[in-house]
Amino acid sequence: MKILVVDDEQDMQTLFQQRFRKEIRDGIVDFAFAISGEMALEYLKHNHHEAVLILSDINMPGMSGLELLDKIKTKYHTPPPIVMMITAYGDQENYNQAMKLGADDFLTKPVDFSLLKEKLKIN
Repeated sequence: MKILVVDDEQDMQTLFQQRFRKEIRDGIVDFAFAISGEMALEYLKHNHHEAVLILSDINMPGMSGLELLDKIKTKYHTPPPIVMMITAYGDQENYNQAMKLGADDFLTKPVDFSLLKEKLKIN
C-alpha cells in the first residue's frame, strides 16, 4: 500500500518510518512524503495511481490541507485516493469542513499509530 504523507513538519517523515519499520521492511506499506500541499499535488501529477492513501496535515503554510483535499477530491477520481486529515486542533469546524470536502477520516496529533494501523488493517 502506497501512502503519501503531507506535513510541513519534517520530523513526521522520521516518525512514520520508525513506527512502520516492520511494515516497510515486510513490503506491506511504502511511504512517499511531501512537506507542502503544492509538493503533494506535484507528486500526484506524476504518480497519482500509486498513492492509495493520503495522510494530510490541515495547518500548513501556503496551501492548507483543506485546500489540498478539495483539489484531490475534485481532480482524482479513478481510483479515488482515500484521504485522512491530520491536525493538532481537533476542533469541530476543521472536522466539519474536512468531511464536507470529502475527507475519509480525521485524526488528531499526536498521531495514535496503533489506531492508524488498526484503521489501515495492518495490525
